[in-house]
Amino acid sequence: MNDIQERIAASFKAQGLMATLGAQLASVADGEVQIELSFSTQLSQQRGYVHAGAITSIVDTACGYAALTKAPAECDVVTAEFKINFVRPALGERFLAIGKVQTSGKLLTVCTGEVRALSGSDWKVIAIMQATIVNVPA
Repeated sequence: MNDIQERIAASFKAQGLMATLGAQLASVADGEVQIELSFSTQLSQQRGYVHAGAITSIVDTACGYAALTKAPAECDVVTAEFKINFVRPALGERFLAIGKVQTSGKLLTVCTGEVRALSGSDWKVIAIMQATIVNVPA
């Protein structure tokens, strides 16, 4: 494991919300981070779907950590803005949030994210995000 992977793993482990949701860091690569979430009735909304807040949280976090892979070593990151579109109900046994860097600069990184839901053997995109992440002094 390289320095950025270790740094992201330690930061992820320190996030109370990710622990509360039961999310797991699945993959860290240059410009891309993946986070997994298993279905739980504790995360559902009134129709039985996983709540939009839980789905948004994992893809926002994946985008943030993807941006961190491109940030200077002396920086941390915070989300400045995002937009999310839900294209299907959040139904499935497992969910995978994928954050990818589209462009990064000294201060801002723009990422795209998507969340896929696994039902049976099929993965389907359920949400798409665009996020602006800001480098901040660590």
